[in-house]
Amino acid sequence: MTFALDPRLAADSLTVGDLPLCRVLLMNDSRFPWLILVPRRAGLSEIHDLSREERGVLIEEAALAGERLKHLTGAKKINIGALGNMVAQLHVHVVARFEGDAAWPGPVWGAGKGEPYAPEAAKARVRAAAAALGLDGA
Repeated sequence: MTFALDPRLAADSLTVGDLPLCRVLLMNDSRFPWLILVPRRAGLSEIHDLSREERGVLIEEAALAGERLKHLTGAKKINIGALGNMVAQLHVHVVARFEGDAAWPGPVWGAGKGEPYAPEAAKARVRAAAAALGLDGA
């Protein structure tokens, strides 16, 4: 079995690039700067499905994404979560939060209707995220 991105994740996001373990996606919702990390391993639904070594890599990649997203956006807080109730494929959300954002202080899930990025803004946000993470092609 080979890695394939869940169709819902693919439909709701833009590809930023690949870290050693995870594919990095930008959630296509301009209300929240929001990265999604998806380990490029087939058949995973839970963090404990990863090897001990891969779990360490995942947490380091999530920490890196959070640190860089906070620096890039000036966010007050970074939320990191792995829910998987709607999409079973293992993925980790890294969300920049600001006082007064569309969901503050509650969670971003279910907070109104998403607002996709305009095409040029999407390209700029993907480039900025890739550059901040040191990904090829940035």
